Amino acid sequence: MAPKISDFVEDAGAPGIIAGIGAVLLAPVLLPIVAGVGKPLVKSVIKGGIGLYERSKGSIAEMGETWEDMVAEARAELADEKQTPAFEASATNVDNVPDNGV
Repeated sequence: MAPKISDFVEDAGAPGIIAGIGAVLLAPVLLPIVAGVGKPLVKSVIKGGIGLYERSKGSIAEMGETWEDMVAEARAELADEKQTPAFEASATNVDNVPDNGV
């Protein structure tokens, strides 16, 4: 069964009804005031963000270059590790040669 308006009224109670009526009556008055205050506030936040971005562009570019340098160094080290053997084999193993008493 569909809810009735009387169900909403009973659930909200007197304070809820009064607040709802007040909001409907004050909305045409309050919305322009809130918009008038909100718009300059939002514009100032946007301007601050643009200024922060402009000031940080150099730092961001420097961080990017540093990152690229570290990646290049890591790749070079990996290439060196692949070319360098882990151990060098010797022609003779001195430790395993029996001592003939000579």
